[in-house]
Amino acid sequence: MKKCVIVSDSFKGTLSSLEICRLARESVSAIFPGCREVDAIPVADGGEGTVDCFVEAIGAEKVTVSVTGPFGEPLRAAYARRGEQAVVEMAAAAGLPLTGDRGDPERTTTYGVGQLLRHAVEHGCKTVLLGLGGSATNDGGCGCAAALGARFYNHRGESFLPVGGTLDQIAQIDLTELRHFLEGVRILVMCDVENPLYGPQGAAFVFGPQKGADAACVQRLDGQLRALDQVLRRELGMDLGTRPGSGAAGGMGAGCVAFLGAELRSGIEAVLDTVDFDRRLEGADLVITGEGRIDAQSLGGKVISGVAGRTKARGIPLVAIVGGIDPSASAAYGLGVTAMFGIDREAKDFRECAGRTGENYRRTLEDVLRLIRAFAP
Repeated sequence: MKKCVIVSDSFKGTLSSLEICRLARESVSAIFPGCREVDAIPVADGGEGTVDCFVEAIGAEKVTVSVTGPFGEPLRAAYARRGEQAVVEMAAAAGLPLTGDRGDPERTTTYGVGQLLRHAVEHGCKTVLLGLGGSATNDGGCGCAAALGARFYNHRGESFLPVGGTLDQIAQIDLTELRHFLEGVRILVMCDVENPLYGPQGAAFVFGPQKGADAACVQRLDGQLRALDQVLRRELGMDLGTRPGSGAAGGMGAGCVAFLGAELRSGIEAVLDTVDFDRRLEGADLVITGEGRIDAQSLGGKVISGVAGRTKARGIPLVAIVGGIDPSASAAYGLGVTAMFGIDREAKDFRECAGRTGENYRRTLEDVLRLIRAFAP
C-alpha cells in the first residue's frame, strides 16, 4: 500500500476525530512501513469540535474572540480562519454544554454566533462555513441576525432582541444594515436534519426537550416559531415553515436563509469540499472512516455516507472502523463501504469499556491492516 487516507468522525464521549487520526496514522505506518503517504483528515459535521478539526485538516488559524453566551454572559469563543475562508461552529457561542443544568430555550440567544460571524467578516472572510450542531437555543436565528445589524421592532415601534419566548412580539424587521454588511459574503450552513420549523416534527417538539423544555414549554416554543413563520412571510415574503432543515438548531436553519441569505448544505459534503477531499483521494489505495455507531441514520448524510459516495465513484476500498454496528447498517455496503468492523472486543456495556476505546480502536484497525497486508501483492 502506497497511500492511505483516514477520514473519521469522533466516537462521541470517548475518542475525538483528532485522536482517531493520530492512532490510525501510527497503526498504518507500523503495519505498512513502506506506505509513502498517510493523509489523516479529522472531520466533524458541524457540532462541537468542528473548528478544531478544520484547524488540523486545512492548517487554519484558530481565532478566539469575546462574545455573548447563550444567557447573555461574556465568554471566549473561537472560529477557524484561513485566508478569506472561515469556519464557525454555533456550539462555541450558543451550545448546550454552555448552559449546564440551566437549559431554558425560551431565554437563550444566538447573538454570540452572530458576533463570531461579524468578526470573521470584518477581518476579510468572504466565505463562511457555519455548523449548526448542539445548540441550546430556539430563537430562529434572530439573535445572530441582530449581531450582524438586523433590527427587530415590536408593535410599539421599539427595537428589541427576540429570544425563543418573544418571537411573537416581532412586528417589523429591518435588514438594511445586515445586508450591507454581508454584501459579497457567502454563508454555507452545515445542516444534516430535515425537520421543518414547527409542528410535530419541528424544532420545538423534536429538539426542545433536550434543551430543557417540558411539555408545556414545547407547546409555547412551537407557537412562537409559528409566529416567526408568519412575520417572515409578511415582512420578507419568505415561506420557510415547512422547508426541510428550517427547524435545525431551534429554527436557526430558517433564520440563516431568511436573514443571512445562506445556503443549507449537507454537513459532510460541505466539509469534504472545504478540506479538498477529492484531490486528497488521488492515488489512494485505501480509505479508513468511522464513527461511534453505524446505523440507518449514518447512511443519511453523516460522515460515513458522504465519504462512501466519493470513494465508490473512484473505486477505492473503504473500511469503516466503528464503535458499534446496528443491523440496519448493512445498507452501507450498497453506498460504497467495503467492510465494517466494530471495536467492541469484550461484548461489555459501553460504560464499562469506554476507557479502553482508544486501545480497542488501535487493535481492531491493526487486525484489519494485517489482513489487508496478507493479501497484498
